[in-house]
Amino acid sequence: MGGLIAVSELTGCASRTELFAERGKWERLVLAYNHIDAGATKPFSILHISDTHFTEAYSHEDPRRLELKEIRTKTFGGRQEEALRDSIAWAKENVDFLLHTGDLIDWQSEANFDLVKKYFGTELFGAIGNHEYSRFMWLEKAKNDEMYKDGTRHKIAAAYPFDISLASKVVNGVNFVTMDDVYGYVTENQVERFRAEVKKGLPIVLCVHVPLYTPKIWGASRKFWNGVGKKYSSFEIKSWESSAHIQLKDPVTSNFIQYLKSEKLLKGILAGHTHITVQDRFSPTAMEYVVGGNFMFHGQEITFS
Repeated sequence: MGGLIAVSELTGCASRTELFAERGKWERLVLAYNHIDAGATKPFSILHISDTHFTEAYSHEDPRRLELKEIRTKTFGGRQEEALRDSIAWAKENVDFLLHTGDLIDWQSEANFDLVKKYFGTELFGAIGNHEYSRFMWLEKAKNDEMYKDGTRHKIAAAYPFDISLASKVVNGVNFVTMDDVYGYVTENQVERFRAEVKKGLPIVLCVHVPLYTPKIWGASRKFWNGVGKKYSSFEIKSWESSAHIQLKDPVTSNFIQYLKSEKLLKGILAGHTHITVQDRFSPTAMEYVVGGNFMFHGQEITFS
């Protein structure tokens, strides 16, 4: 999931633990800095984070969820909640809003949904990630499509107080539009609703979980995950796989991306999913900024003018 939250409304910032106890107050956070000239009526700033991957489950929950808790907590290091608390605390002192672009939870569990409510409550605005839809991850057979989403869409909608398909929030004249693109595609209904947002005539920042892949962003992602290419040499994109392939081949999604590249009101794209921080030019008017995993204390501050 993701959220754009007024920093003044944030709660639940517990005291810090002793990790890096001898370092400065914020030295375990890894932050990048960027700026978007969006035509705001008044300058403001956000902290953009993504991919916290909470891995909690109560003892009474399905044994598969307890198995996932043990395995995936080791995968993500067990300090995910601590990383989110650090990010929230830093945001309260340094920016106006906190934006989360998906995978706050690693899979669906009562405990994970309770963590969502603990930290975001009714102030949450945003989109969701692919892991928000995951019920048991690899422990069940699942197909990444709308039918699979329909199985638990009501649970997600009940946990997150915003429209999980598409939502918008105007901040100082800038329209933040978030969309569910968690499996790489968008639907005709979402495209129609996005065009309705464009008709408002405001500059737009599109917030999604899965990046709208450019060759650079896709190449960086595959080199990180697959080790494409040799040390000190450039790498070649041999194939566009998974969600990147869907963006190219699904006609609704492909046409939407081509439309976005010509939309002058689009001023920026914010995304996560890849667990790396990378950016690239998306269109003549918009850069795309992908942020690394919050579970590793990563984030990026973006100022708007």
